[in-house]
Order: sequence, then structure tokens, then C-alpha cells
Amino acid sequence: MTIRVIIVDDQAMVRAGFAALLSAQADIDVVGEAPDGKQGIEVSRRTHPDVVLMDVRMPEMDGLAAARELLDPPPGVVHRPKVLMLTTFDVDDYVYEALRAGASGFLLKDAPPADLIAAVRVVAAGEALLAPSVTRRLIADFARQRPPVRKAPALRLNGLTPRETEVLELIARGLSNQEIAASLILAEQTVKTHIGRVLAKLELRDRAQAVIFAYESGLVSPGS
Repeated sequence: MTIRVIIVDDQAMVRAGFAALLSAQADIDVVGEAPDGKQGIEVSRRTHPDVVLMDVRMPEMDGLAAARELLDPPPGVVHRPKVLMLTTFDVDDYVYEALRAGASGFLLKDAPPADLIAAVRVVAAGEALLAPSVTRRLIADFARQRPPVRKAPALRLNGLTPRETEVLELIARGLSNQEIAASLILAEQTVKTHIGRVLAKLELRDRAQAVIFAYESGLVSPGS
């Protein structure tokens, strides 16, 4: 199955470079580009991509506002693409808000080409791009800026079994499925089953929102 991608970035050379790199992959098809968030939404609604590569800072409409509109569309719009934010270290707070809005993760704009290709495939498959240690550090920083516990999320934890709570905690600490399996002495398939139940019970879109939830509910504390 071919992954349909659009690239939203205000720098033409960035768009061209990413498009050339991704189009060279047999399983990826770049179906559109846009120089700002407003046009990015229009292109997305017209082309129905699987993944939107979205820059954070752009004129007209920034990537955060565009991501919110794509992931929480108005009545009558049923298409919801996966959104992968493109960012740099100086826009950390925007990234946090994008993850809370439902973005599937973020990638540094100077990441190696292989990382960009892998990121598109990971996000298209329904996973969240949260494995790199830099992501764990940044999310901890975001959480530190917020109240440590929100009552409603904390109450929702009561619906999880002890094992599911353990799995959620390890997800929030940035462990992969394989690492969680090794830590809890479980089969990797069992871990996947637990993760699916956690997401379903907490009504979360993906792993990215699970991490945010774990911090906001107080299950995991920054720096712990």
C-alpha cells in the first residue's frame, strides 16, 4: 500500500528536498505541497493524504493551528490524516501543544534522511514517533510547565488494571514495545494487546497522547 504524503513548509527548498527524498521511495507518494498552514489544510482536504509533514512556524496560519483543524475538523469533514510536526529545539512548547491536539509526533528538521523516511512509515502505520531520547526529554520539559496532576485524567486511571497501568508508565518513559516486554517479562504481542486496551479504555488516539495523559494524570513525574 502506498503512503500518500503532503508537505507543508514555508521554505520552498525544504519542500523540494523532502519531496524528492520521499518520492524516491517505492511505498511513498508525495501528492501535494503548501507554503503555509491555511493552504496546507486546503491541499489536505483535496488530496486526502495519509500523512501531513507540518512545519511549526509559518505565515498566514502556523502549523499548530493547522494541525488542530486537520485533527478536529468541522462537521461534514471525515478525513483525518496523521500529522507529523517538523520542528527545531526553539519551538518546544508548540510541539507539546501539537501532541495534545493529536499530532502523532515530531521530527527535527535536520534529522538524517533515513529518519524522515522511517518517521513517515511509522506514523502512517498508526504508531507515534516517540522513541528518540530527545522526545522523552522534551515531553518531560513540557509536563514540567503544566500543573502536575489534572483531576479528570487521574480519575480515568482507575479504569486500568495494574498491568495496564505499568505498561502506560513504561510507554511514558519512552520504552519501545520490545523494551517493555523485557522489563515486564512478557511476550511482545502481549504488550501490544495491553497497549491497545490502554488506548481504548482511556479513549486516546495513539502512543503520543498516552504519554501526555500519563504526565497530566500524575502517573509519571518529570525527572522521576
